[in-house]
Amino acid sequence: MSKLTLQQEALRRRTFAIIAHPDAGKTTLTEHILLAGGAIRAAGAVRARGENRRTQSDWMKIEKERGISVSASVMTFEHDGKMFNLLDTPGHEDFSEDTYRTLTAADCAIMVLDAAKGIEPQTLKLFEVCRLRDIPIITFINKLDREAQDPMALLDEIASRLQLDPAPIWWPAESGNRLRGMVEMGTGMFQPYARKPAGSAEDVPHPEALPLSDAARYFEEGEHEALMEAQELVEGGYPAFDRQSFLEGHMTPVLWGSALRHFGIDELLRAIGEWAPAPKVMKARKEAPPETRNAPAPVDLTVEPGAAEVTGFVFKVQANMDPNHRDRIAMFRMASGSFKRGMKLKVQNTGKQLSVNAPIMFFASDRELAEDAFAGDVIGIPNHGVLRVGDSLSETGLIRFAGLPNFAPEILQRVRVKDPLKAKHLKKALDGLAEEGVTQLFRPEMGSDFIVGAVGQLQFEVMADRLGEEYGLEVIFEPSPWAEARWIGGTKADLEDFMGKYRGQMARDIDDDPVFLAKSSWETGYVMERFPSVAFTKTKERG
Repeated sequence: MSKLTLQQEALRRRTFAIIAHPDAGKTTLTEHILLAGGAIRAAGAVRARGENRRTQSDWMKIEKERGISVSASVMTFEHDGKMFNLLDTPGHEDFSEDTYRTLTAADCAIMVLDAAKGIEPQTLKLFEVCRLRDIPIITFINKLDREAQDPMALLDEIASRLQLDPAPIWWPAESGNRLRGMVEMGTGMFQPYARKPAGSAEDVPHPEALPLSDAARYFEEGEHEALMEAQELVEGGYPAFDRQSFLEGHMTPVLWGSALRHFGIDELLRAIGEWAPAPKVMKARKEAPPETRNAPAPVDLTVEPGAAEVTGFVFKVQANMDPNHRDRIAMFRMASGSFKRGMKLKVQNTGKQLSVNAPIMFFASDRELAEDAFAGDVIGIPNHGVLRVGDSLSETGLIRFAGLPNFAPEILQRVRVKDPLKAKHLKKALDGLAEEGVTQLFRPEMGSDFIVGAVGQLQFEVMADRLGEEYGLEVIFEPSPWAEARWIGGTKADLEDFMGKYRGQMARDIDDDPVFLAKSSWETGYVMERFPSVAFTKTKERG
């Protein structure tokens, strides 16, 4: 039993997501944060050979084969008296929806930039999501062990393209083969960098930090003086770190390092522990479950992390993490209360009650039973189709958090199974993957083909891979006649009139909501003009 109050338990939580452009080194950084936090004994290189040195956070077969993350994963570890919940997001832009949902569960984001490439398109896109949700950002500039851009040019890019004030916490001494280490602003402490000896399989530990004035032995001629000058320039030219400005989303502390060489990782972990916010107050509504007779009108309210009632929301559903047990786990981000194993929680959206007897604390694909959890924690709730993305859970069943968005897909394809006898299995498998948000599923009102929607081509590849691996189904994707999908809304009479005229282009999504399928964007515009009383939307809130 915890001796701390609910408020104290919430204050020691740090729930953060790692966001980056593909290949910025995000998964390697995740590994080394877990290593620095004492959660694993060896960081598995993403492309290492042998099952025993696989990346801890990539557990799907396709992730291991390609060395990319295509699914958000959660890792919980305790370090320095604090509980860290690390949410690793897919870097690939085809999975932006999964990333968006994961960011709804994070209180802070670590933005990883490649020191040679700076800000890339996907970084910008993810940054916009953080800005929409007022998520404070810590910047980690990675890959200093390779030749990098000028540090000041990188900071100027952050300032101009992201409209954020960069506050350098450390400053690098060169990069690539000339990397000597980095100096801390304000304190003048120098952290030397130790190069890996040629032909050695193991990294050597980096020497202890020391005052920059005593560090001349780590430099070649002229470099020591140049770094001391740069330190003065940077301290005078850039604003000092202000935590309040950071929490409000105006400033980003900038740290440097090399995840692969475990350089700068301890400093990053310390920064997260000291500066990342504890779980924040969340907006919600007090609302009776559907079909409640004489239900009172909904009331807007705020949920404090230290409040007694257990509340939270499902931001992700993951099936078949353990292929031996057809499991289906809802990732539940707690907003308040003290959860105990065996507790009964109600789903606001449906009014159903759940006994949570086997809640899971995640460690990528490893897991252990969670006896208790507090605001900010992410626990896995095993269930068979009861919980869906966007569901709100609480002890009373009356608290409803804002739903999570579904975005209109950019590619629509028909899917069919090679063996016609397995058509029934295909429907069940597609429902499962659509529940997770891997892709979106539309069932046309006329015809028997399933239409699958995705943001990018890689989603179809992941889907085919998982259908084969987990369900034993060989599928074929074929072009569909449709180019766009739009959810429709309006009065019952208006919808019936519209759907009667466009019966051949109507479909239903996984929630049984009506969807209009258009052959082109021109047709979407034309139909919208013809039916001004019907609302056509690109996003839909789930939950």
